[in-house]
Amino acid sequence: MASNLALEKTVDKILNQSENELLLSLKQPLDDSKNTLSNSLSTLEQEYDRIVADGKKEADKLQKQITGSAALEARNKQLLLVEDSVEKVFTKAIEKLNDLVRNEDYTKLVTQLLDETVKGLGTSNVIVECNSKDKSVVQPILSKFPGATLSSNTVNCLGGVIVKSNDGSMNFDNTIDARIERLKPLIRKDIAIRFGR
Repeated sequence: MASNLALEKTVDKILNQSENELLLSLKQPLDDSKNTLSNSLSTLEQEYDRIVADGKKEADKLQKQITGSAALEARNKQLLLVEDSVEKVFTKAIEKLNDLVRNEDYTKLVTQLLDETVKGLGTSNVIVECNSKDKSVVQPILSKFPGATLSSNTVNCLGGVIVKSNDGSMNFDNTIDARIERLKPLIRKDIAIRFGR
């Protein structure tokens, strides 16, 4: 029995010694693993923070794009509505001008248009064209412009005159239609300013 007890002690001693050696040999890899995990944790936290920050930047960028796109679309719709309204106003104005009465005020207007045109061309030796309604208005005015003659050709316009030099090298369209077309951009700009655009 004593030999069994000695054997047991020896086995226990060997087991304890093996356990201690095994625990000691596992302690270093365990410590290394803990250090690696600890170092990885700060790296992972930094990576997480970077991903979240990048995500926020991308979300802000998308929000600005969506907001900007919506604002641009709203502005474009507003401009189209303003443009549509301007066109309706021009159409109504042209309808009224088409029924313009050829009275004394109209005669003054045609005289002024003819005067501007002759001065613009720099010669009174001109041929004047107008619509068929205005021939009776223009003919008496021509006596104020020596060298000016009324053309037998008529122009399809609301009113006013087209004046050409006798040699045909210069012409000036001073019809009401042409004046409206020249004023349209200015009128549109004025309307846009009034609407804050």
